[in-house]
Amino acid sequence: MAEAGGLADARLALRWLIAGEGRAHPARFLLTALAIAVGVALGFAVHLVNGSALASFEGAVRSVNGAADLQVRAASPLGFDEAAYGRVALADGVADASPVVVLDARAGDGAFTLLGLDVLRAARVTPALVGLDARGVDRSRAVVFSADALFLSRAALAATGAAVGDTIAVSANGRTVPLRVAGTLDGAGDGQRLGTIDIAAAQWRFDRLGRLDRIDLSLDDRRAAEAALPPLLPAEASLGTQDTEARQGSALSRAYRVNLDMLALVALLTGGFLVFSAQALSVARRLRSFALLRTLGLPRGGVVAAVTLEGLAIGLLGAAAGLALGYGLAAAALRLLGGDLGAGYFEGGAAHVVFQPLAAAVFFALGLAAAVLGSALPARAASRAAPAASLKNAGDLVDPRTRMPVLPAAFLLAAGVLASLAPPVAGLPVLGFAGMALMLAGGVAGVPWAARQLLKPLLRRPPRRVPALLAVRHVQGSPGEAATALCGIVASTALVIAMATMVTSFRTAVDEWLGDVLSADIYLRADAGSGFDPATQARLQAVPGVAAVAFSRQLPLSIAPDRPPVSLIARDLGPGGASGLLRPVETATAPAPAGTVPVYVSEPAARLYGWRPGRTIALPLGQGAAFFVSGIWRDYARQQGAVAIASADYTRLTGDATRDEAAATLAPGADAAAVGRALRAALPAGVEASLARPAELRAFALDLFDRSFAVTYALQGVAMLVGLAGVAATISAQTLARTREFGMLRHLGVSRGQIRAMLGLEGALLGAVGAVSGVALGLALGQVLIHVINPQSFNWTMGTRVPWPTLAVVSAVLVVAAASTAVLAGRRATARDAVQAVREDW
Repeated sequence: MAEAGGLADARLALRWLIAGEGRAHPARFLLTALAIAVGVALGFAVHLVNGSALASFEGAVRSVNGAADLQVRAASPLGFDEAAYGRVALADGVADASPVVVLDARAGDGAFTLLGLDVLRAARVTPALVGLDARGVDRSRAVVFSADALFLSRAALAATGAAVGDTIAVSANGRTVPLRVAGTLDGAGDGQRLGTIDIAAAQWRFDRLGRLDRIDLSLDDRRAAEAALPPLLPAEASLGTQDTEARQGSALSRAYRVNLDMLALVALLTGGFLVFSAQALSVARRLRSFALLRTLGLPRGGVVAAVTLEGLAIGLLGAAAGLALGYGLAAAALRLLGGDLGAGYFEGGAAHVVFQPLAAAVFFALGLAAAVLGSALPARAASRAAPAASLKNAGDLVDPRTRMPVLPAAFLLAAGVLASLAPPVAGLPVLGFAGMALMLAGGVAGVPWAARQLLKPLLRRPPRRVPALLAVRHVQGSPGEAATALCGIVASTALVIAMATMVTSFRTAVDEWLGDVLSADIYLRADAGSGFDPATQARLQAVPGVAAVAFSRQLPLSIAPDRPPVSLIARDLGPGGASGLLRPVETATAPAPAGTVPVYVSEPAARLYGWRPGRTIALPLGQGAAFFVSGIWRDYARQQGAVAIASADYTRLTGDATRDEAAATLAPGADAAAVGRALRAALPAGVEASLARPAELRAFALDLFDRSFAVTYALQGVAMLVGLAGVAATISAQTLARTREFGMLRHLGVSRGQIRAMLGLEGALLGAVGAVSGVALGLALGQVLIHVINPQSFNWTMGTRVPWPTLAVVSAVLVVAAASTAVLAGRRATARDAVQAVREDW
């Protein structure tokens, strides 16, 4: 009976102790909850932005494609021979077929997708594209067959500034044609810029006679159609569905989205470490109280449960606040940066926040787990301490003479290295990220050992001044306190240094690559929908002051229906392919065999499709042509890969003599500005082009690089701020918990000023240990990012460039922040009278 009463008293005292902790230190409770909220908010916001952008992209695909069951799609903007239409329409399983011409068009200041349709066929296959209402009644049959009738979506009308009934000049495929806006397309999705005209008008007026870009199909028997159609298709076409096109868009940005998700979770991980630090200090400060409750009959599990409940309260508050904050951040990011967060994957698309309940539940659970684990781990360690020993000891639970274990940390680091060497999973560096997590855990676990090793030189020659001697002895003799204070900051510093190293290496590689490829004096690029025909090319070459002009053509080439297209580049490759654009990093040992066409592939293309020098590959270009991989070249401009082919071979295979880029080399003494004006003047009416110098293109490319990494920089900064807040809160709490120690030192003759100096030096030592450990771990993680994550995610390779200024700034900020926090907390801790500081009142 007495035992039951004692247990009840213990539980009552425990509830009082837990509630009193929250009342006594509300700021620490709110700070840890805020850390969890920031992590959840960033992760949830990035996920919402990614999901909303993909939803918007898929909506655009549905709008442009209508509701076709299956599609025959051209592999490039050159289209395919319309003779294939008859074979496809009569194939087994096909109920009806609608031929389509797809053009990138512009009118006024707005761009839109222009579809040429056979209205009668499209009305049965894709009725949303021909102005039909829900009952299938044609509202515009009087004008739908007119050669100049144009139907625009609401978004296209707004973009072009036109109104129904207006006649506007539409430019596409190098032609400008007046068309009358005859009506609107109510079937187009919100924000989708779409226009339609009669297919015969599109082929005739925009120089696409005999060519199609797509055939929309409605099916009677999908299985029969999918079996019958492939042998009937020309080499330049393939089968696809809305799902495969949506997967193309998803694959285009998938690696970028996954990397942002992982980086956003860094803040949540750092928040978990901050909870661990705060709760570890809270448990250490109440260790005697817990020990007393243990002697009154409270079981070990009671201590663990009580502190875990504190973590649960922190997690509930932080995760709920994080979801609300994340939704707001996602809305702001979509409005300011767009659905691709500045990376350029979904440029021009309008996206709105699409709430995702499952993602919200997952991030809420992650925030809760981070807070609960951060609380349960220190509580479990405290529950194992013997009550009698805990009642006598209020300091570090580790004997200063005990050797710090290093094997667990070494095991985690080794496991992380091995995991990072594994190949990608489903095209993503899943095991690379797992390896980074293991290495991060190993680095944090090794902090006590690292603190001892880094301070050994100071112990061999102890400082003579009392403050310095006391500071060194305390940090070296309290590895557990050091680990508690530094786990969050080591983690955040390591990740920031790793990202900074990767970004610096990447940016330096891009800068050097731009210096190689931008070898001409002036670059002229035709706007979308136009180009330089042979007559225009001759006029540009004859411009006074121009020594030579290299013309090239770039267009997307679809290799697989569910993968983003590679870029096909037609240009004069020169001997060995080593001209301007191409700097081969690997070449074939033998020349191209007779009957094959030599091509060079970029590093990303080689990694994505397994193309190696010396192999013969198939490309959807030219009927029955075989292509020989003569070499691999480094390219940082096209993540999804590129294939370079000689201009003469391209023209022979496609019949396309148009080029869309001109790189002009000036004659000695020629004035670049005057030559630029003359080049523009040589362009025929209707052909618009942008002109730029190498320095301008270089600055533009680097600015685009910086904008694409803007979110990365922001997430790095948030993780660092959370880590600094954690180290400040931890050191402050540790300092205030040592009030009795400072009182005893005062009794021994140590002045307040010396104690504050000691604390400042302790903080500086902790900051230095954290900086050294974080930087070393960050440089190791940076190698995984550079040589594993980046090649597996984006298919680019590069060398390592260490950002020494960033390392110095981060280290200095960490040391100063830790020292300043310790001194400020020391002023408060030493303000009490020495006699009162050493009293023990229960």
